[in-house]
Amino acid sequence: MEYYEKDANLRGQAEHHVRMNNRRNLEITGVKEVDSFDNEEFLLQTNMGYLVIRGENLQMKNLDVEQGLVAIKGKVYELSYLDENHAEKAKGIFSKLFK
Repeated sequence: MEYYEKDANLRGQAEHHVRMNNRRNLEITGVKEVDSFDNEEFLLQTNMGYLVIRGENLQMKNLDVEQGLVAIKGKVYELSYLDENHAEKAKGIFSKLFK
């Protein structure tokens, strides 16, 4: 059984996909909210938890809140999901930085 099948909370949620092309173009679906972003880091709240994208010269190409779609261009170095224990901490840190 896959990890995502074990968690009953994940069943019934909208789809979440991450598609990257040549580390330069990133398309993400299932985005609930863009918490913060700059040219080196994005913090997105998705159906599967908080997603941090780090890179260089990152720019938002497309944002469709109704469909939960975000497109980012730039050189991507890292994609990482924050578990529930770290999500509030990360959100607090970013909200202090971007006031």
